Amino acid sequence: MAELPVQRRLAAIAVADVVGYSRLMGADENGTLAALRQLRTEILNPTVREHGGRIVKVMGDGVLVEFASAVNAVTAAIELQNKMAQANEPMPENRRIVLRIGINLGDVIGDGSDIYGDGVNIATRLEALAEPGGVCISGKVFDDVRDRVTVRFRDLGEKTLKNIARPVRAYALNTAPAPSIPPVAHGMFPSLAVLPFENMSGAPEQEYFVDGIVEDIITALSRFKSFAVIARNSSFVYKGHAVDVRQIAKELGVRYVLEGSGRRAGNRLRISAQLVDGISGAQIWADKFDGAFEDVFDVQDRITESVVAVVEPKIQRAEIDRSRRERPESLDAYDLYLQALPDVFVSRPEANARAIVLLERSIAIDPGFAPALAMTGQAYLLRVAMQFPGASNADAERALAVARAALAIARDDAMVLSYGAFVLIHMGVDYQTGIALLRRAISENPNNATVLQQAGVGALLGGDLGEAADYLQRALRLNPNELGTHWQLTGMAHIRMAEGRYEEALDWAMRSQAVNSGYDANHWMLIAANAYLGHVDEARKHLAALESISPGVNLARIRRGQHAIDPHRIEVLIEGMRMAGMRKSGD
Repeated sequence: MAELPVQRRLAAIAVADVVGYSRLMGADENGTLAALRQLRTEILNPTVREHGGRIVKVMGDGVLVEFASAVNAVTAAIELQNKMAQANEPMPENRRIVLRIGINLGDVIGDGSDIYGDGVNIATRLEALAEPGGVCISGKVFDDVRDRVTVRFRDLGEKTLKNIARPVRAYALNTAPAPSIPPVAHGMFPSLAVLPFENMSGAPEQEYFVDGIVEDIITALSRFKSFAVIARNSSFVYKGHAVDVRQIAKELGVRYVLEGSGRRAGNRLRISAQLVDGISGAQIWADKFDGAFEDVFDVQDRITESVVAVVEPKIQRAEIDRSRRERPESLDAYDLYLQALPDVFVSRPEANARAIVLLERSIAIDPGFAPALAMTGQAYLLRVAMQFPGASNADAERALAVARAALAIARDDAMVLSYGAFVLIHMGVDYQTGIALLRRAISENPNNATVLQQAGVGALLGGDLGEAADYLQRALRLNPNELGTHWQLTGMAHIRMAEGRYEEALDWAMRSQAVNSGYDANHWMLIAANAYLGHVDEARKHLAALESISPGVNLARIRRGQHAIDPHRIEVLIEGMRMAGMRKSGD
């Protein structure tokens, strides 16, 4: 009889162990066993279940737990240690049950309900390194969660672990004593499961293609650091089963679910996808994507890009809507950051001021929250660049300070890298470093429209108009109707202005005007392009509109807020606005 193939899967494994178990049992065996049963019933089981974990087995004084994601494993471990510390508070020192927890991310081998392999062995060895009341994680777990949870990690260096061939880098989360345990921010970063798409063709030979698209989507979405994506092996458990999306979300511990189907007819392929709120079951977004089945890899890449490009901004909008429903007193760093985003993108003085207040509150709660630091830099940059009322050198200094703080902890977060780099470029501080960081951000996530937008405007500031146009048009193709689109459209208008293509510049500026009629920089384009084209009345009409929303605007003020390696891109605008009659200064 042929042997069944070994069933391997990627999982986050947590191993917990009771510190001083023998001492506790020696002092009071019955009492210790009763306390452990109570611990499992009232604290351990509910916490694991809440974070989408599965208790694999209980081993006397220890427990082995499997999670679908490293983020879920770490947040569950921190919450468990918090609850244990609270439960121990009224207990005498010699009766307290204290846990050590080790977490690893790696391959495991399934054997019925049990799991084993190096992935489990490493977690067990890491547990022994953890401090009482603490958590020790592997380098793989650290890489996956470092910007997604609010706790701090201490690098323990490379560790040689018993019966493990290679050294393992370890990090400690010291969660003792109880008062110093940093709480896990409620709702910090959403999570997403991508379910296997249904093969509607009915042909088994098409199954590989539909599965391949889903795997590519999971891989591409995992590049976004604004949400966690459940591993393929966890979500593919549901392949071929009709299960309620809300139940799946509960079991996997995710907030959003992406599901879909694929159908091939002759040489045509159609992929349908929908994003669903895992709590309410409400559909957030749905669309269809068509392609010709001539080059299987090309159509797979194009469909993946199309789906991925729209999912991230839809999740962001859903998160913003969710945060607005939160009670003001319950807002955490992440919610405050979310609420600030629309005000940053509106690009008006009063909205900008609101955004800065919210973002400063966010980073006061969590000074290490890189996305909020990066967006704070962007908000201050806008205040200076647009010369909003009250803009000062202090705002420029603050923009640089928070941008540098964000870059110091950004690592592979493409969005954080791009916003931080853009501040360096726009403030005229370090153009070469800024451009290098923007290119690195694109390599980290080529499907992020925001990253491409920042790279496009960064290239424009440096005078590389061809590269700037390429980036901005890619951003518009990926994300044509989301927050910040007017920046991309105005950027294209600015490029065409610098190239002397005034008709095209006017077309781009009119498109931007339709998206956001209150953006100062786009009014500059409308005024200058019309002036160069001899449309004097139109130019003056747009000048009057700008003066109504930005009282006291003048050429000197606009020039003061703009920096560039190549001054031509500013001077061509200044000259066009001068031709339309804009005042030289505020005198």
